[in-house]
Amino acid sequence: MPWKNQGGGPWGSGPKGPWGSGPQPVGPRPPDLEDLLRRGQDRLQQIMPGGYFSGVGITLIILIIVAFWLLSGFFRVQSEERGVVLRFGKHVRTVDPGLNYHLPYPIETVLLPKALRVNTISIGMTLIDDPARRGRSIRDVPEESLMLTGDENIVDVDFTVLWRIKPDTAGVGDFLFNIQNPEGTVKAVAESAMREVIGRSQIQPILTGARNVTEQGVQELIQKTLDSYGAGIQISQVQMQKVDPPAQVIDAFRDVQAARANLEQLQNEAQTYANQVVPQARGRAAQIMQAAEGYKEQAVAEAKGQSSRFLKVYEEYKKAPDVTRERIYLETMERVLGGADKLVYDGGPSGQGVVPYLPLGELTTKRPPAAGQQTGGGSR
Repeated sequence: MPWKNQGGGPWGSGPKGPWGSGPQPVGPRPPDLEDLLRRGQDRLQQIMPGGYFSGVGITLIILIIVAFWLLSGFFRVQSEERGVVLRFGKHVRTVDPGLNYHLPYPIETVLLPKALRVNTISIGMTLIDDPARRGRSIRDVPEESLMLTGDENIVDVDFTVLWRIKPDTAGVGDFLFNIQNPEGTVKAVAESAMREVIGRSQIQPILTGARNVTEQGVQELIQKTLDSYGAGIQISQVQMQKVDPPAQVIDAFRDVQAARANLEQLQNEAQTYANQVVPQARGRAAQIMQAAEGYKEQAVAEAKGQSSRFLKVYEEYKKAPDVTRERIYLETMERVLGGADKLVYDGGPSGQGVVPYLPLGELTTKRPPAAGQQTGGGSR
C-alpha cells in the first residue's frame, strides 16, 4: 500500500517531512484543477446514472447542447439600429429595435447596421487634433473645395452632407449589399454634384443670396445619383459652410462687393426720389387737366346759352320786327350808357341855352365805369 501524506505522516501533523517543517505557503493557494475536474465528474455521475456513455447520458448531453444552440438565436437590436436577418447569406427580413430571435448559426445570422443614426461628411475641410488648443481645428483641403463656376471664375466652397440609411426594409438591404464603402461613395457623389451645380451657376449669386437654391439643387442631385446606384442612403441636408473667392484674389472681390453695395444704395436713393417726384408731377398734371376741362365746360355752356338767347330773340324779331328792333336798341343803349355821366339840355333853334365856354364835363364828378360795361359815350 503506497504511503500517503495525510496529517503529516509519521513525523507528526501538518506538512512536515523527515527534516522538520516543510515550505510555508505564501498568500492564497490557487484552486487545484484536477480536484475541480474530479468533483465535476462525480456530480455528473450522480446526475446520469449508468455512467457517461450510457444512452441516457448521451441523450442528455445532446439535449443540453441543442438547448444552448437554440438559445444562441436570441439577439437585441438597439434603438438606433435595424436587424437584418440573413438565411444562408440571403436577406430574408428586417426587424425593429428590441429583443428578437433568429434561427441559430449557421442557418441564420444577423447584421446590425445603425440605420437611424445621422452621419456627417465634410468636404473641402477636415478636422485635425490641435495639441496647442487642446481640441480640434479645421484645415482647408483645396483639392476638394476649389471649383469652377459657369462664368469661368474660381470659388472656394466648404460644405457638409448629413445622411442616413433609409429605414425601410429595402433601404437597409441595399445599404448592406449594394455598396462597399458607403462614406467614400457619399463623399465622391457629393463633391461631384456640388461641382456640377457650381459649374452651371454664376459666381455673383453664389456669393450673395443663392445659397439655399444651390444647397437644394445639390441635395436633389446627390439623392438622384445614390438612388440610381441602389445605395439605400437618404440625404437629410446639405449645408454650405464657407463660400469665398480664392485667398489670392479675395481683396479684389471685396472691393467689387463694396462697389456693388454702393451702386445698389445709389439706385435705391434715385428710386426713392423718383417715387416722390413722379406722383407730384402727375398730381399737377391732373389738376391742370381738370381746370382745362372745367374751362371748356364753362365756355361751351356760355356759348350754348348765348346761342339759345340769340335764337329766341330772333324768333321774337320775326314776329314783330319794329318792336323788337327798338327794344334791342334801347337795351343796347342802356348797357352802353349805363355807367357814363350824362347832361341833357335842350339847345333850341337859337342855340343860346348854354354858355359857349361853360365846362359841362367838369360839373359832375366822374365815376369809374362798372365792370362789364363799355366806357364809350360822352356828355350830351
